[in-house]
Amino acid sequence: MGTSPAGITILLKAWSGGDETAFTRLVERVYPELRIMARRYMKDERQAHSLQATALVHEAYLRLVDVTQVDWRDRAQFFAMAAQMMRRVLVDTARARDAHKRGGGLIKVTLDESAIPPDASERSILDVDEALTTFSRIAPRQAKVVELRCFGGLTEEEIVTTLGISLRTVRRDWDFAKAWLLRELDRRWEGTPTHLA
Repeated sequence: MGTSPAGITILLKAWSGGDETAFTRLVERVYPELRIMARRYMKDERQAHSLQATALVHEAYLRLVDVTQVDWRDRAQFFAMAAQMMRRVLVDTARARDAHKRGGGLIKVTLDESAIPPDASERSILDVDEALTTFSRIAPRQAKVVELRCFGGLTEEEIVTTLGISLRTVRRDWDFAKAWLLRELDRRWEGTPTHLA
């Protein structure tokens, strides 16, 4: 079966059908990709951070085990769910740290290095999460594109498959979402709205 999209889909369907061992076999096959996703999340984090990529994968795994009543369609949908779980783990970790020590040691992430001005390239995951949550109420599909791309590391083609929309729509949604989120984050950080060209 391997890590082919078809092999992963077969395991997802078996898991949905009640085969408990299918999830274990699935995780064994996708673990390397989950580690890559986790490392991507953690790349901007300070070296001494207590939550490492392996721990992030394991925390996401524990949350995925509890996912029930999902009609799994394909590999892209699974990785989208894994991305959502990793986002929740990071947000929960950041909230716990923030509650322990207000304003100190927040996890840092970037939306898109080329899109953020050099003097403001890092954003705390809490700010990103809050902005994305607000944005999802305004534009749910566009917010999902951001989550899949930024938190899931899905390619544009995988997002097309996962959301069932065209490549052109994915690109348009990404441009709109990125502009909205950058404006919102600038407003939160600087206290004044940023006018986008």
